[in-house]
Amino acid sequence: MDAQQKLKGLLDQLNTVIVGKAAQVQDCVACLLAGGHLLIEDVPGVGKTTLAHALARAFGLEFSRVQFTADLMPSDLSGVSIYERGKEAFVFHPGPVFAQVLLADEINRASPKTQSALLEAMEEKQVTVEGETRPLPSPFFVIATQNPHDQLGTFALPESQLDRFLMRISLGYPDRAAERELLNGSDRRDMVEALPAMLTPVDLHHLQQQVLGIHAAEPLLNYVQDLIAATRSGRWFLQGLSPRAGIAVVRAAKAQALLAGRDYVAPDDVQAILPQSIAHRLVPVGDAGRGPVEQVRALIEAVPLP
Repeated sequence: MDAQQKLKGLLDQLNTVIVGKAAQVQDCVACLLAGGHLLIEDVPGVGKTTLAHALARAFGLEFSRVQFTADLMPSDLSGVSIYERGKEAFVFHPGPVFAQVLLADEINRASPKTQSALLEAMEEKQVTVEGETRPLPSPFFVIATQNPHDQLGTFALPESQLDRFLMRISLGYPDRAAERELLNGSDRRDMVEALPAMLTPVDLHHLQQQVLGIHAAEPLLNYVQDLIAATRSGRWFLQGLSPRAGIAVVRAAKAQALLAGRDYVAPDDVQAILPQSIAHRLVPVGDAGRGPVEQVRALIEAVPLP
């Protein structure tokens, strides 16, 4: 079975669990193929945790789930050293962050101190505990869910934390047909538990290498730079995109191209992933009257194609 067939099978499988959200499911798969971390933001009960759980299983990765709460401590994530009498020494007990996929459920319910404990893990793929640096498994992904900021008991993620997520997606409510299927169908959690792994970590590594090999032509890169420059003009957003965000856009567009079965990036790929890749990094100017996603779409309309 070639890569395209495996990816199609993986997408089809995920769409049997998360019904009526094919575009968002494809964005999630593109994010992991690009080697990025994923943030799923929405109201409770629309399937955020189910989607995160299903992604980990479909990719064949070992995962751990942490329910973030206000009293969660950094050591609850990274682990602690405990003195063992039999060995007459301190022995390190790794925390849930030592998994290939960390499902950080309701990440914005934890305190900023605990949120910041994830920064090193997400950026450096390692954690420093009690002065000793320990590498995390490879691959390592954080799939985080968060509730809207206006809900009780939430702490807004700082810009530095948001910038570590390659994409932020929102599921939204299902349409009537999809909701009827949910009402009539099996329990989604049971379906997730029964999901077979469609890929292995080795398969995933090969696909990520293919993503890196997707060609981005000079005119395409000029277009990406034009989009980045537009975010920095002051017309649309208070602050523009960083170079790291620009690199993230190109990586995500390459993954989108691979899913489309092409070995080159087209402008359509950039436009398809741009709102999910940059809106969470930007704050619209005060008089815009639009949210960041709508503002990004308006920017796409304003910047000419190559």
